Amino acid sequence: MKQHPYAALALVLPLAAAVFACSSESPPSPQGTAASAPAPGKTQAPAAEKPPTAEEAHGFTLRVNDDLKKLWTASARAAWVNKTYITDDTTALSAAAEEANMEYLGTAITGATRFDGLKLDEPVARQLKLIKLSSTLPAPPDAKKRSELAQIAVSMEADYGKGKYCPPRLEGKCLNLDELSNIMAKSRKYDELLDAWTGWHSIAPPIKERYTRYVELGNEGARSIGFSDMGALWRAGYDMTPEAFEADTERLWTQVKPLYDELHCLVRSKLRKLYGEDKIAAKAPIPAHLLGNMWAQDWSNIYDLVTPYPKEASIDVTKALVDKKVGAIEMAKMGERFFTSLGLESLPKTFWERSMFVRPRDREVVCHASAWDVTYAGDIRIKMCIEPKEEDFITIHHELGHNYYYVYYHTLPVLFQSGANDGFHEGIGDTIALSVTPGYLKTIGLLKDAPENPKAETNFLMKQALSKIAFLPFGKLIDQWRWDVFAGKTAPDKYNEAWWNLRQKYQGVAAPVPRSEKDFDPGAKFHVPGGTPYTRYFLAHIYQFQFHRALCKAAGHTGPLHTCSIYGNKAAGDKLKAMLAMGASKPWPEAMKAISGETQGDASAILEYFEPLRKWIREESKGETCGW
Repeated sequence: MKQHPYAALALVLPLAAAVFACSSESPPSPQGTAASAPAPGKTQAPAAEKPPTAEEAHGFTLRVNDDLKKLWTASARAAWVNKTYITDDTTALSAAAEEANMEYLGTAITGATRFDGLKLDEPVARQLKLIKLSSTLPAPPDAKKRSELAQIAVSMEADYGKGKYCPPRLEGKCLNLDELSNIMAKSRKYDELLDAWTGWHSIAPPIKERYTRYVELGNEGARSIGFSDMGALWRAGYDMTPEAFEADTERLWTQVKPLYDELHCLVRSKLRKLYGEDKIAAKAPIPAHLLGNMWAQDWSNIYDLVTPYPKEASIDVTKALVDKKVGAIEMAKMGERFFTSLGLESLPKTFWERSMFVRPRDREVVCHASAWDVTYAGDIRIKMCIEPKEEDFITIHHELGHNYYYVYYHTLPVLFQSGANDGFHEGIGDTIALSVTPGYLKTIGLLKDAPENPKAETNFLMKQALSKIAFLPFGKLIDQWRWDVFAGKTAPDKYNEAWWNLRQKYQGVAAPVPRSEKDFDPGAKFHVPGGTPYTRYFLAHIYQFQFHRALCKAAGHTGPLHTCSIYGNKAAGDKLKAMLAMGASKPWPEAMKAISGETQGDASAILEYFEPLRKWIREESKGETCGW
């Protein structure tokens, strides 16, 4: 996903990972889909008649894997068509496929509990556990409610994809999210930015009523499979208790918060000089529309306003792409060449034939960048509206990270076809993107020169921080908001108030104009109407630096961490492939150990990477009143 270009899983695929940042593909008839997946728990005698056995449990997991592969492939095909050709019909077909998933998973989860307490081989026990956690949107037992929930989920995402704002000044011309995001990125006019921000957020209020019902029905489904609410279900997928996971994310945030606070202080002082103290006070949150991004989650578009050494020769990847007339497919091929330089396989011919690389002119699509394995058997694709700009060049490397994860685990049972946890899947693509250094860009011929001196490095680190560090609190707060909503701590009449309280607490940003409960600002972010858990992105921003440090060590890099690119290094590639091939077959600490030698998330690599920049920020911010 920047509209977060970082991929996200489908509504019911949190562990299967056929789709990252989207959903799935084009369905057979709903009746055919359902018929292809017999209820897994009904093929055995009831527990009261015959005690379950380990052999039975193994057979059960084999059948569920086979059934889910058929169902999830059908769902992926339906979602692919829906997201690349949004119509009422494709939305209905996608909803029908999701409903079939929900029905089957509800029965499978119930069937899996029959084997609780048995001594089982580890792979069988893990698959049974993953079955119970295999839906981020659990279905209510009632068929009518299940159908309603599927339709709500698909319709919210479709409406988001079709969202447009029609400024009165343009006399009937409407702007989509791409166009509004370009305004947010490039304009330095306070009122123009405000118009784009309020315009996009105006698409969300019609979603609120459906979202409220989505929460009710999803929670009912979660309770039916033994969880207190959907938030507890989401937090259970990390090989620790939901309570322990929540505490662990808070531990990681505590590690990185001082670095974020320093960046916030510096950026706010620079923005105040441009927009004036009447717009940004000395110790106040930053208005959310001034940070270069629709959600203030990535600040790299205001790099020109905060460049440490403006006179130092700048690295302008966007200009290089435009000057060299690099098109969308060639940008993707550049990304592929990074992976093949590590010794990984070339992408299949079907990838180039079936992916969506540019926004079509003749239909509505969801442009939110995503990576897919439509068949859980190597039919990999990306869906992205690529433009010749640095942001998209980085995003391509990220999305291909997902695709290569698919390539190396697609022979595993579908229940193991995912990252070790969902933060791993996001973190791999980001790890590769960290190797898109000035030196790498020079090596591949995109840049003629890559300045190598302390000032140039400080500039480079600032650009990285505006993306990587600025994102961290946003990555944490979205699910914090949803966990409270799901748990009933935040009622529908407090949705917006709670949202902005968290935005201010964690990010130090505030709504630029008064907001009320008539607004539904969380709904203006794809992952909320799209039903995609978001803590994975927070974790990915921690893990990627751990992964990067480990791969750089494997590659023999000895300089500062921020100067390392593993491009062309087969030893790093071998280490990466070994971890990718594990999929979700082992608890994530084992996968973490395989690539990094560590067994928990640790932000020390981030602090190491950005230490040279922190020294400059502290010096530059002397005399500033930090905090908000």
